[in-house]
Amino acid sequence: MIDKETLQDFDRKYVWHPFTQMKEWEADSQIVITRGEGSWLIDCDGNRYLDGVGSVWTNVHGHCHPFINAAIKSQVDRLEHSTLLGLASEKSALLAKRLIDIVPKGLTKVFYSDNGSTAVEIGIKMAFQYWLQTGRPEKSRFISFKNAYHGDTIGAVSVGGIDIFHEVFRPLLFPTIQAPSTYCYRCELSPECNSGRCEMECLAQLERLMELHCHETAALVIEPLVQGAGGMIVQPEGFVRRVRELCDRFDILMIADEVAVGFGRTGSMFACERESVTPDIMALSKGITAGYLPLAATLTTQKIYDAFLGEYAELKTFFHGHTFTGNPIACASALASLELFERDDLLNCLKPKIKQLQTRLESLREHPHVGDIRQLGMIAGIELVKNRESREPFDWTERIGVAVCREAQKHGLFLRPLGNVIVIFPPLSISSDEIDYLMDGVEKSIISITGEAV
Repeated sequence: MIDKETLQDFDRKYVWHPFTQMKEWEADSQIVITRGEGSWLIDCDGNRYLDGVGSVWTNVHGHCHPFINAAIKSQVDRLEHSTLLGLASEKSALLAKRLIDIVPKGLTKVFYSDNGSTAVEIGIKMAFQYWLQTGRPEKSRFISFKNAYHGDTIGAVSVGGIDIFHEVFRPLLFPTIQAPSTYCYRCELSPECNSGRCEMECLAQLERLMELHCHETAALVIEPLVQGAGGMIVQPEGFVRRVRELCDRFDILMIADEVAVGFGRTGSMFACERESVTPDIMALSKGITAGYLPLAATLTTQKIYDAFLGEYAELKTFFHGHTFTGNPIACASALASLELFERDDLLNCLKPKIKQLQTRLESLREHPHVGDIRQLGMIAGIELVKNRESREPFDWTERIGVAVCREAQKHGLFLRPLGNVIVIFPPLSISSDEIDYLMDGVEKSIISITGEAV
């Protein structure tokens, strides 16, 4: 077995890590993960860390689940990969049927890819080409939201709204019509919202934008219920339903990016379900394989699909594809994950866990540096501030969120912040005792870094 120092040396010399300032990374002695077990990650020294962010929001049933492991091993012995260009595939067909059975009613077709960014990119291209082929070529623009994050491909970045991630690429992007975020804690539109009396002024402004631009707008792109990378910003109840109504009224397609919020994360299988909404296009990834393998799916309606049907010479084909589209091993892991949802009655088992997490989060609310706590299902964000009364934020260069997450490693946790927001996003299979372990460590880490007790 290769020793830790050699692995760290190889990592520093050869690996370029995502969303990481490598100058700092190379100067540190980093944890090297070699195994996983349930809710835990285990490093090469045998130290255990509770995976508080579900391996970047992907893990559902825990690490190395024997049922999913067995499904993957079985598939490897049958077929590792076969293209969907010119061939059908057993596992991709079975998974497509399974997905259509559980997604919001009205979605009928599944287009596979391999990650959330491309799932959204595909949705953007589908919407654009749909209007082109239905005689409305002028409908070519997109409405997006401030604080939105939809991935890192050029189209996905174009409909994003987080300047620290996206501004450097501005010359490469197509312009969008940007609507205000539902960031009630720091609402830019209404002081009433800041004081807890949200009147959805952001929705009124969205309506005005739609009225002004509907003639040129192909689609609206939204993370339903929670804007993830923007800081776990939870939308007011009824917001997604009203967005759907406005899209219908102004003849604008609705693209729901459920990459982070799908597969049980909000307490329902899909976020749109909670408000009885069917989008025109839905992007799925992350939890689709329970965090095992890269896979994504873009789902759409029969109406949109039919606009791409025609004679060969008409060139109505959707000219998009990926080498590993519908990979059988990835699809096998997804099918096994969906079977576990049913076998373990996972959605019903989440209810007491969600309540327990809420109770533990509430105990932090009076901490002098906790400005806001946002939770929906098994998603939470704790926003740390310099001054609780004025809501003055810590300057991002102070890296308070990073400091808290590094401190959490001493308490046996792996966390990854969003600026000064501490993210809670554990595997859905986390136990009651593990929730307490997680929240005990979070509380101790915040106290240690800020120097103030609850």
